Amino acid sequence: IECKNLSYSYQDFQLNEIEVLKDVSFKINKGEKVLLLGINGSGKSTLLKLLNGLLYAKSGEFYFKESLVNKKYLKTNSKDFRKSISLQMQDPSSMLFNPSVYDEIAFGLKHFGFENIDERVHHYAKKFEIENILKSSPLSLSGGQKQKVLLASLLCVEPEVLLLDEPTAHLDPPTTGWLVEFLDSLDVTALISTHNISLGKELADRAIVIGANHEIIYDASVAALLEDM
Repeated sequence: IECKNLSYSYQDFQLNEIEVLKDVSFKINKGEKVLLLGINGSGKSTLLKLLNGLLYAKSGEFYFKESLVNKKYLKTNSKDFRKSISLQMQDPSSMLFNPSVYDEIAFGLKHFGFENIDERVHHYAKKFEIENILKSSPLSLSGGQKQKVLLASLLCVEPEVLLLDEPTAHLDPPTTGWLVEFLDSLDVTALISTHNISLGKELADRAIVIGANHEIIYDASVAALLEDM
């Protein structure tokens, strides 16, 4: 992933221009896991949506595998792009819409034309320890269970890039520990937005910090960041 001077703004109901991101530039190499930090409103969630092709930058460029990602690119490469980059939004409930956990995990597999769907659903259900709730409605689950179902439904299509928006926000300490170990075991590129700085060293070696002015104010090691109060 490479971003060059990405900026994003929108107009509020009074037609005022609200700046959300300003001249954001960085590069993430294949297999790298990076923390995305910043106060509420700094633009973290907006950046993740830009990288998932849900929003388009007002200016600047975003490249995936050296291809410029824009409306024209997504018109012809949408399916491959959607399979390659998975976004987990902050509220799991906003992304769960199938009648059962089984259907939730199977949805992406069917959409992208995978074979052996039943086998794959049970494989990922076992990996996420949710085999016993496959028949349950996703909306009836606890926050931690919803998070596991959502991650299973994203990872079962074997994406190359994971964009995670506060993945530990709804998890208790044991489940958080499980998730940290699980993410560490994955051979994927990941950009992880979090407020839980104490988890920083366990989630990634590098951190990108967006300041209150919506610009990148830090891009270096997590260890050095945690030593700089």
